[in-house]
Amino acid sequence: MLRNAPKFYEVAKRIIEITENCIIVAHNAQFDNRILKTEFKRLGFEYKRETLCTVELAKTLIPGLSSYSLGKLTKSLAIPVSSRHRAAGDAMATVKLFKLLLAKDVTKKIIKESIKLETKSQIEPRLSEIVEQLPSITGVYYIHKADGEIIYIGKSKNIKKRVNQHFTSTNIKSKKIQLQVATVTFEDTGSELIALLKESEEIKRNKPIFNRALKRSIFSHGLYCFTDTNGYINLKINQVNGKETPITTFSNFQSAKSFITRITDEQQLCQKLNGLYKTKRNCFNYTIKQCFGACIKKESPIDYNKRVTKIIDKHNFAKHSMVIVDHGRAIDERSAILIENGVYKGFGFYNLNYQINNIDVLQSIITVMEHNGDTQHIIQSYLRRNKKLKIVRL
Repeated sequence: MLRNAPKFYEVAKRIIEITENCIIVAHNAQFDNRILKTEFKRLGFEYKRETLCTVELAKTLIPGLSSYSLGKLTKSLAIPVSSRHRAAGDAMATVKLFKLLLAKDVTKKIIKESIKLETKSQIEPRLSEIVEQLPSITGVYYIHKADGEIIYIGKSKNIKKRVNQHFTSTNIKSKKIQLQVATVTFEDTGSELIALLKESEEIKRNKPIFNRALKRSIFSHGLYCFTDTNGYINLKINQVNGKETPITTFSNFQSAKSFITRITDEQQLCQKLNGLYKTKRNCFNYTIKQCFGACIKKESPIDYNKRVTKIIDKHNFAKHSMVIVDHGRAIDERSAILIENGVYKGFGFYNLNYQINNIDVLQSIITVMEHNGDTQHIIQSYLRRNKKLKIVRL
């Protein structure tokens, strides 16, 4: 197999070029690095590069596995591998494994440490140069100081454009970021929903100095329900107070009012019962025959409540177990957001060759995330805006 392969000295220069100012990622990196250093030493050259080992990272981020060999890891994490035990196949498998580990590293330890190493050789990089190196993709971006500290986390459907806005804006926060930034890293999510969820989670975990304004909840109003003395289920909009659990939440009162107005018209509900038309008689919709008369007890509570309950069940996933399927980071990939019994568990990515209705495989690829009011609001808001999303019920 090696009879016609080039000798090491023939490719040595190219190896130096492609690894210049890079951190080498390898499965069992100590072995690969030792081989490279030995071969370069024979040529009288001291080869020195920083490395990251996906074996050690996997042991830290995915503890408790029986084996951390590349073959066993790719199988348990549903990572497709072609040409196993060949350089190209194993390298691509390691890339996919490393992407998964980066996603699971919610404290961003890998990125922080690598930035510390990379920025030693950098001298005040120009903002335009930083922007030029960024892609126009959907994902989360991290603005770092020279020591690797994350000072701002954001998400965008176009990372390059959004970071450029930070660097060209003249507001006080942007000017402070411009003075302190040394580099910007990013994570491709493919899905805007995952970008929103990651941004919320990682701001809470990393507490960047310029994200302080986002410490408050990202929603202010909620949709609530109660049954009146006549047996009809009423919907109402109130400020979120922490005492009652809302059916769904909204960023502000206007978006909440728009939602309840729309569902009232679509489902031919009563404006009076939903607090949209104050009257002691029938609502206006009954006059134009868009309400069946619950406001004057003409429609029975049983018939009326069926339509209201359908809306409540649709927008409140309190007891639902499901997977939201969204865009992936590549053409042959999809993302999966897992919800079990109304609790957001996390997200992951899978190849189209695999079926995600296998709960064991699904749980193995999921990056575990925290469920809270903000994540629930993000998911519910996204589902309201994107009605064509694929949802797999578990």
